[in-house]
Amino acid sequence: MKNALIKTFGSPDVVEEGERTLPAIQPHEVVVRVEAASVNPLDVKIIAGYMQAIFPVDLPYVPGTDFSGVVESVGEQVSDLQPGDRVVGRTAPSAGGAFARALVIAASELCLIPPQMSFEQAAALPTAYGTAALALFEVGRLRRNQRVLIHAGAGGVGSMAVQLAHLAGCHVIATASAKNIERVKSLGADEVIDYRTQSLEHVRDIDLVLDTLGDDTLEASWHVLGAGGRIASLVDFDITSRDEHAGEFVFFSTAVPFLPKAIEQFQAGDLQVLIDSTFPLAEARGAVEKVATAHACGKVLIRPGV
Repeated sequence: MKNALIKTFGSPDVVEEGERTLPAIQPHEVVVRVEAASVNPLDVKIIAGYMQAIFPVDLPYVPGTDFSGVVESVGEQVSDLQPGDRVVGRTAPSAGGAFARALVIAASELCLIPPQMSFEQAAALPTAYGTAALALFEVGRLRRNQRVLIHAGAGGVGSMAVQLAHLAGCHVIATASAKNIERVKSLGADEVIDYRTQSLEHVRDIDLVLDTLGDDTLEASWHVLGAGGRIASLVDFDITSRDEHAGEFVFFSTAVPFLPKAIEQFQAGDLQVLIDSTFPLAEARGAVEKVATAHACGKVLIRPGV
């Protein structure tokens, strides 16, 4: 079975084509033919070897966690799925395996996807939507009528967060490049700041900042917070509270609790899924490189069957 893999840690250049035999299916598992997989910043960090202390992987390793596809076979204990079902899911980061023609996964990690949702749209959901929802409402404790600043509003997580905060009745400020300003406004942002030409100098009284970038952007974000404001960071593991302001890292572990709501909102027409680009499996390295630049508008996908 064809896949993309790494035999050593490093830049996206270490991603190469390979083949492997699928493990034997266990009674609670299913085999999924992967139709689409999305590339996340976490995949780039795992490939670089930066996540070994948190998500240790054994080499050779097949990257990728988020995927959609078709069930090909089911274990004897699986009763709620059958061959031919269209599904979406997320593998554990240490297991990976989504950048491949097929994978084996526990049936409990999958959700059915509706006919009107494409495989590309489904594969874009698990980490991006789940991380956005976790950061805003569980870590960030966002409530109606609050003010939220979302960095990289055109990115995978950012584009989901803008929509979710808007749906929750909040005043949404986002940062984006000039070419993406109107797109981010169409997602529900009330204000969009061109991060290349504008500063955060005039942004004030923010209840929650969603930090997707870290470094100087994170430092500047402390100064826009109002009384009791919070920062939910996706990149700074060591973030701590500062004075009256709380800072917390967003540790996303499973998409299962979030996918049904994501699918429900998509079916209701309340959720857009932004797709930046799609690569065949043979060009998986290019897909990883695109995400590594941090300039994608929405999600970058791999289509293993193409």
